[in-house]
Amino acid sequence: MSPSVAPSTLYAPTIYALASGAGRAGVAVVRISGVAAGGALQRLTGKVLPPPRLATLSRLRDPQSLETLDDALVLWFPGPASFTGEDVAEVHLHGGIAVVDGVLASLSVIDGLRLAEAGEFTRRAFENGKLDLTQVEGLADLIEAETEAQRKQALRQAEGELGRLYDGWREGLIRALAHFEAELDFSDEELPADLHLAVIDKVRALHRSIQAHLQDGRQGERLRGGVRLAIIGPPNAGKSSLMNALARREAAIVSDIAGTTRDVIEVHLNLAGYPLLVADTAGLRESGDQIEQEGVRRAKAWAEGADLKLAVFDALSLPDLDPETLDLLDGQTLVAVNKADAASNIPAAIPAIIEGHAVWPLSVKTGAGLEALLAELAARVAVHCQSPSDGPAPTRARHREALVRTEAALARFLARDNTQHLGAELEAEDLRLAARELGRITGRVDVEDLLDVIFRDFCIGK
Repeated sequence: MSPSVAPSTLYAPTIYALASGAGRAGVAVVRISGVAAGGALQRLTGKVLPPPRLATLSRLRDPQSLETLDDALVLWFPGPASFTGEDVAEVHLHGGIAVVDGVLASLSVIDGLRLAEAGEFTRRAFENGKLDLTQVEGLADLIEAETEAQRKQALRQAEGELGRLYDGWREGLIRALAHFEAELDFSDEELPADLHLAVIDKVRALHRSIQAHLQDGRQGERLRGGVRLAIIGPPNAGKSSLMNALARREAAIVSDIAGTTRDVIEVHLNLAGYPLLVADTAGLRESGDQIEQEGVRRAKAWAEGADLKLAVFDALSLPDLDPETLDLLDGQTLVAVNKADAASNIPAAIPAIIEGHAVWPLSVKTGAGLEALLAELAARVAVHCQSPSDGPAPTRARHREALVRTEAALARFLARDNTQHLGAELEAEDLRLAARELGRITGRVDVEDLLDVIFRDFCIGK
């Protein structure tokens, strides 16, 4: 048993799994973590452990039949200087399915080893203090990132930027709490007269910082999940055709028959490096068809919850404008008039302004005007994703909820503003609750109920 193994998992089973993507590949990586990792690597190679963190070529054999499995690079990471904080071995194989299956089958017969569960390597890294919860979430986001902006935000969080911010705030609160505890425990002693006022000033500054942090327009969450764009408009205006043009594939059915789209069709896009969730919605009109009525209801509901709306009107229907679509226009709406190529008097008949909104003439059929519309849309998406400050932003609802509770506790503290030292017990409790909420974000206190939720979406091998 290695003396370097972290105490929290000293007696936990040693786990193994394919840590690279499933399926045929040039190289596959199998990871082993736990007290028996070194022994398992020795059983596979028939050799002593290689020098730490030095890739070594070795022939792998089945521990029972001694049949050759592969020639592989093996690496040894003695704990705690490893990803999980435990002893870790990695085997870099040729990525054939049969090769990987053979190695995993050989590991399965070694005593003390079992196949890892989803996210279990990362969970052990958290339990052994190698990562805090915000870093764990950043790592998950990094794996799922589809755009450059998502990658950058996830990487900053995985490297600990968000966790350091919250831990710094928490440490400041703990120091302030210590002063109040001193007032309670040593009330008969002569403490500095300005101690209480100095703490109030520090808490007031922290309160302002948290308020500013929460006033980010949810950019971090939008960037992580994608800016929501609803394409709205009357039937047969070309909404589905525009969706397909944006997606560069046939994501929605296109037909001359009005009312073809009955449900909300969603597509994830990468627009200028930012994530965009586009929804093609049912045409807005009065209808006696119950299914179409439900489609219209869903279209309006999606539009009301969207970050941006793209209203599409039919150039051939001008000057008449659909009143139901007009009712949904707001400051986050772009207005486009499609089919600008359809008649000789168009685009001259297309107005420059509709209901105070600049109009973007376009033809989805020919592509005319589409690039200009995309450029404007990309600029607006960027605004929704960029934080007003250079610092990190909350990326999950649980961060925001804990911060709101922290801010509320600090507001109660400041509302008391008891300069006569008569309410130190209540003030100390306010600071204690605020520090506790910040600690829950990074996993410093009372987060057992959150762990299964956070780790359940990780893949096996991570």
